[in-house]
Amino acid sequence: MVGAELVTAVQRGDAEAVIALLEAGAGPDTVTSDGLPVLCLAIDAYDAAVAEALVGGGADPDRRLPDGTTPLVRAVDGGSPAVVDAVLGREPRLRLPATERAHLLTLARRWYERGASDELRDRTGRSGPVHQARVSDDACDHVTQVTLGGRTARAGHGAILTNLEWAFRILTPVDELVARAVAQRDPDHVDWSATRWVLNERRSKETWSAVTAYRHSPCPVHRHFVLDVLRWYLLLQSSRRNSYEKETAELLVAWATDGEDDPGVLAEVLRVLNETEHREAEAVGLRHAGHPDARVRARTPDLLLAWDTAPAPSLRAEARTALLVLVGDEDPAVRAEAGGALAAAHDGSSASTDAVVALLQDAVAEVRARTSAAVASGPDRTATVADALLTLLDEDDFATRLNAVHALLRRDDPRTGEAIERLGPLSRPGFEDDHRLDAILRWQWDRQDRSAAE
Repeated sequence: MVGAELVTAVQRGDAEAVIALLEAGAGPDTVTSDGLPVLCLAIDAYDAAVAEALVGGGADPDRRLPDGTTPLVRAVDGGSPAVVDAVLGREPRLRLPATERAHLLTLARRWYERGASDELRDRTGRSGPVHQARVSDDACDHVTQVTLGGRTARAGHGAILTNLEWAFRILTPVDELVARAVAQRDPDHVDWSATRWVLNERRSKETWSAVTAYRHSPCPVHRHFVLDVLRWYLLLQSSRRNSYEKETAELLVAWATDGEDDPGVLAEVLRVLNETEHREAEAVGLRHAGHPDARVRARTPDLLLAWDTAPAPSLRAEARTALLVLVGDEDPAVRAEAGGALAAAHDGSSASTDAVVALLQDAVAEVRARTSAAVASGPDRTATVADALLTLLDEDDFATRLNAVHALLRRDDPRTGEAIERLGPLSRPGFEDDHRLDAILRWQWDRQDRSAAE
């Protein structure tokens, strides 16, 4: 009975029910009416969550099937990196014999080098056109799904090959990995993200040098990829010993100073530089604050902030002058970023106050929202800014109204209670764990307790 329930749960894609049934004693290798284990149902449905639940609950990814394959082989054929990762299981390098590892690599490489469409034509014996669709393979990345003759495969074999090589501790040449990543020219493709992840794991001087050498590539896509890898180096630091944070900052400053012809790449250089600490960051921001491309100008405001002061950042004179120019930029994205930086480092001067108030009243909603968010956590306590915040309570956007209320609350403004009432219901989808709502609830509870005590 439990086995039948497990089949049903797998068919409807209910990973939580699958876990509960396995804990209740359902067999992880329960066989369906076609003689295949339920793991194959999840693989065929491209249901990585259910496949992971089954393998985690004891399903055998290496079980020999009637056609001589295994669930893991079927997953590789299916072309979904997410499903392969879910089915691969623990310690595949130690668990699988060398012949099996070689077979999986050969299979993935064949699909990748031939292309999913041609391989599918061979396997189905059909020569007509294939149906192609872009689908999400996991929460972040997409892949092309191809269908022909009633059979479907995903073209994620570049990512599968990259992930299998790393799982088996094969150090594929960096040039080959980069070629796979940029072939689709799409940072959201599974091939790009798989290579970025593996290079992030393979931290060494040799890998660092090979990757950053592409900074000088004539192809902008190569340079974008370098920056993406560097950003992940910063975001996912495993230790100080191999963080490469200092090296990254030095490289980015040199890159921005030496010059970058492509504005999109230069904007990305400045974006990643913003996530580092470097003594020349302000100079880089000043150098590019007047750049003709708005994407570049929008990345300069945060570089102008000095973070060596506490509890809020500060602005040196030249940086403040540049920022006051940027808050009047013709591009709303530039004004929004400049408003956020100016509000974060508000020094109480009339020039800064007037600029922040103007941004809170900007004609573009994005600018008002970004500035109000920075004001809410910034050091400003001027009455003029507080009055401007009150006008935002008529905004259609709930997040902007919430910023205004939170900013008034942090100032202990006497109009906070009125502002909370105008905010509307506090229970909102997507805001369940919002720190601003938590602060409002605590504010209300404190006053209720105070009233009860009195």
